[in-house]
Amino acid sequence: MNLIHNKIKIGAEKPFHFLHMSDTHFALADDRDDKRKNDLAKARSGWYSDAEKVSSEIEAFAKENHLTIAHTGDYIDFVSEANLDRLKKFTEENDVFMAAGNHEFSLYVGEAFEDADYRNLSLEKVQSCVPNNIRFDSRKINGVNLIAIDNGYYLFDREQMEALKREAEYGLPMILFMHTPLYDEELYQIMGEHGCLGVAAYMVATPEELMKGYSKERYRQQKADEITLETVEYIKNQPLIKAIFCGHLHDFVSETKLTDGISQYVSNFENVRLVEVE
Repeated sequence: MNLIHNKIKIGAEKPFHFLHMSDTHFALADDRDDKRKNDLAKARSGWYSDAEKVSSEIEAFAKENHLTIAHTGDYIDFVSEANLDRLKKFTEENDVFMAAGNHEFSLYVGEAFEDADYRNLSLEKVQSCVPNNIRFDSRKINGVNLIAIDNGYYLFDREQMEALKREAEYGLPMILFMHTPLYDEELYQIMGEHGCLGVAAYMVATPEELMKGYSKERYRQQKADEITLETVEYIKNQPLIKAIFCGHLHDFVSETKLTDGISQYVSNFENVRLVEVE
């Protein structure tokens, strides 16, 4: 693992630290899973062959230093009994605060359009492995409000929006943890410079004019609906929200400014952030 040190000054009552990790992508299966899942594990595990090594290193560091691990999704690559066992071990043996990614609910990777109905096929089973609510939850530490919110399908829903507003009523500085970055111009430029835009930007609420080259599938997948656009505008204009930690992009890490008051941090598989909050 590569450790990146960050310090954010947002008015904590007392300084504290946490680790941010994302996109571990365990691709495990065993004789409890069907042949298709076992074949999928063989095909996908080559991409994420160091998942156990990296996760174990991070977990050992967190335990040694008494740190909360904030994970922003795709701990597992697809739903299998073996992957769920590893997810449960991760959350039971560590202090984990987690937001779901899109792969948390993949029954077979890429097999279907991912929407709420598809997510709900596995939500209960995946949720049983994680102590906090992986769709939306909060945790207060030293006068700072940590919010985990699932936007793995490039969308927010009305319930999440209302829950976020209720959390703001506490009047505490807020840090958001979500799987998919929100569109910001600086991040888009960085992705372009690294040749990472490919067929899509893979960010929430990417402007329509930048989506003209998307395939029909990617456009349908990543087009923001009305409540998502409303939620993004709320986030951008809520002065209590100070930082966003996310993942999903895989190829690189970044630190950009979503707005003048909100920094957005992208982490990936091997690059883990040790964050000091003051």
